[in-house]
Amino acid sequence: MKASTGARGVTRRTALKAGVAAAALPLVHIRTAAAAGSLKLAFWDHWVPAANPVMQKLVADWGTKNKVEVTLDLLSSGAANSKLPLTQAAEALSGTGHDVMAFATWDVQHYHEHLAPMDDVVDGLLKQYGPMDPVAKYLAQVKGHWMALPTSVGSQYKPTCGRISFFKGQGIDVEKWYPAKTSNASLAAAWTWEEMLKLAPAAQKAGMPFGLGLGQTTDSVDWTGAVLRAYGGELVDAKGTIQVRSEGVMQTLEYFQKLVPYLPADSVSYNDASNNQALISGKAALIFNPPSAWWVARRDAPKVAADCWTFPNPSGPKGRFVPYLPYMWGVWKFSKNQSAAKELLTFLQQRAQIEALCNASAGYDIPPLLSMHDFNIWNTEGPPTGTLFNYPLRPAHDATSNVSAAPAPARIATQIYSNATLNVMITKLAKKEKMKDVLDWAEREINGYINM
Repeated sequence: MKASTGARGVTRRTALKAGVAAAALPLVHIRTAAAAGSLKLAFWDHWVPAANPVMQKLVADWGTKNKVEVTLDLLSSGAANSKLPLTQAAEALSGTGHDVMAFATWDVQHYHEHLAPMDDVVDGLLKQYGPMDPVAKYLAQVKGHWMALPTSVGSQYKPTCGRISFFKGQGIDVEKWYPAKTSNASLAAAWTWEEMLKLAPAAQKAGMPFGLGLGQTTDSVDWTGAVLRAYGGELVDAKGTIQVRSEGVMQTLEYFQKLVPYLPADSVSYNDASNNQALISGKAALIFNPPSAWWVARRDAPKVAADCWTFPNPSGPKGRFVPYLPYMWGVWKFSKNQSAAKELLTFLQQRAQIEALCNASAGYDIPPLLSMHDFNIWNTEGPPTGTLFNYPLRPAHDATSNVSAAPAPARIATQIYSNATLNVMITKLAKKEKMKDVLDWAEREINGYINM
């Protein structure tokens, strides 16, 4: 996903070495008039052009009303431009900088010792709005305490985005499987990984192989991790025990041995732009992605966009899992205005503000609070109208969110994720390495992560 959060980004070690350079980065500033105090925020620079001005106005209006001088810096995050992770590293090292910082998927686990607990803020929102996505909890909590506030801005699911015409050519009407009102549970149950495997040869024959990568960037790691969970596999369990020889892992690897021959020839070298480009160019029958690819197709290839439908990932023997990458906002321990910082973040997480931000992103941003998965934006976006209705997880989907490498302890999971351990295993098998040798390699690798 070219417009992704860049969750993998740079490693903490690399960022710490290069982090001092972040002090020289150009920043965007918004200031209120008079102030009884001050705050400095570092938020993610949204890829949707209309999203940032809405955030800027919300922050500025809050600052004016509360007589707080607010500086809002919008920092990019990605392989080509990593201002956000560099700034995180520099400020954690120096103990000075912004009051509030945005964090991608695993970043809170890296920097939690430098963050102020957010239990009071999150507990208040949970009482007000109900439960939060469990993956957000897994990533934002450390030893039972919320060390950051999960936010909608930049957060994304990665469900199926499929070409309606291709599926119809195979006798499948995906708009009936997942209507733009409520899902048809009996029909949707047919969307399984085994069904996708049956469709793969037809997609390849049509010159539209599924745009699914096996590389080492987030999009590739996320969808393969969803397959693993659907077959009941875990490379490492919640207790930290290696499980690479379990039945679920073996079934997953055997599945990929059947599927890989029908994927694009360059799938191993896919980056997060590759699947987007495959869909937009009309060369892929489906991808697993948030609406960023569809959004660009609407602008650059409207006929393709009008032929796209978004719906959850296939299911497996152990359920249906949809990749989820949340963003979070944390308050540094060194902040001298933690009270105002928490008040501002609480304000930004109210339903009215979250809906305004979601609307500005054309429905890309996914709220971590499940009660907010009913915004009207997903009903009205098109073409075709309703194409994004099934983008947020809804009760009728019978789906569970997932972050690859969970439920392993976070310090191990982040290494499995960033090193794309599962994808390397799949690639080794595709190169005809013996299963035993691949499993032996994985055990050695993961033991190294555990003992770091």
